[in-house]
Amino acid sequence: MFDLIGKRRWFYVFSALITIPGLIFILATPLTGGRAGLQFSIDFTGGTVWEVHFEEGTPTPAEVQEVMTEQGLPGSVAITTAGDREYVLIRTVQIGLTARPSPSPSPTTSASPAASPSPSGVPSPSPNGTAGTTPGSTALPGTSPSPDVSPSPDISPSPDVSPSPSAAPGPVINLPTEGRLADLRFALEERFGPIDEVRQEANIGPVISGELAQQALLLLVLGSAGILGWMTFRFADFRMGMAAIAALVHDVVVVLGIFAIGGTFFGLHIDALFVTAMLTVIGFSVHDTIVVFDRVRENRVRHAGEPFAAIVNHSLLQTLGRSLNTSLTTVMVLLALLLFGSDAIRSFVFAMVIGIISGTYSSIFNASALLVTWQEWDDRRRQRDFATARGR
Repeated sequence: MFDLIGKRRWFYVFSALITIPGLIFILATPLTGGRAGLQFSIDFTGGTVWEVHFEEGTPTPAEVQEVMTEQGLPGSVAITTAGDREYVLIRTVQIGLTARPSPSPSPTTSASPAASPSPSGVPSPSPNGTAGTTPGSTALPGTSPSPDVSPSPDISPSPDVSPSPSAAPGPVINLPTEGRLADLRFALEERFGPIDEVRQEANIGPVISGELAQQALLLLVLGSAGILGWMTFRFADFRMGMAAIAALVHDVVVVLGIFAIGGTFFGLHIDALFVTAMLTVIGFSVHDTIVVFDRVRENRVRHAGEPFAAIVNHSLLQTLGRSLNTSLTTVMVLLALLLFGSDAIRSFVFAMVIGIISGTYSSIFNASALLVTWQEWDDRRRQRDFATARGR
């Protein structure tokens, strides 16, 4: 029988190798003022998002970044695709958005002078040349028709009321004409040609971003506390709950570390969807851990008298195929989304792929190994206490 638990020290070393570099880059985030480490999107920092398409071709992110540096605007640039078109996505500090013109009524929609009553009290002629009274009716002498008399049914609306098909307005681009965003627009158009489409404009204030960051942290803390409480109650063993939380922290550090490294070298950002991905990864990781621990609880009764390490090893081998099959099918779907899905969810799917792979590994090789190490440490402590008590 293959002894997985006997090789747990190698698993600890491997976990250290994949978490320590990420921890270094995570800690570099506050030490470098955000220049290295985790790169947060404007969902957390506040700022302006501007996504545009250039008529004469798409420049590279480095070229657009050079123009932004010349304008004194810190931020990031990415290239997104939608159909056959490529767009330049610019994230920067708050620099204002395009002032949209307020709609004004068209002069062609005003009422025709022929539809208003004559100032002299004489009824306006109808289109067929007759007076405003219907044929066959007589008007009383000395009276004039009231202005609120409804028009005759044969009066048709003026032909200039309905817009001509050729006068249909074209697409509204809403390019800025003043302010720092306008300066950036003119600099970009001077370098890369005119902008013919604005796909996205967003402006997020620091208050909204601060609330979002607080809610994200609160969700992670409450989720972890709930998992610890439930597992302690379900298995009647505090150590199982803590081992599951340790594996969970391992997965969070792995995902955050990879995003910190990617943010430093490749401009990978953490956005609001990243929080959703992390909560999903936490649930998936604990799901696999619960499967293993539940089998450990059953085998404690079936293999009573065997060493605890052997019981846990039996449980791992019995659940290994199930855990791998579940994870592989999920990862295959996520890889399809990562390769062929939209750019808007690519970072979310990437976090899910890394988190599920790490969660499967930690549930099998970390949580169970930590449980055995803790149990053996408790056994040695009890033996020392017993030896000390007998020596008195």
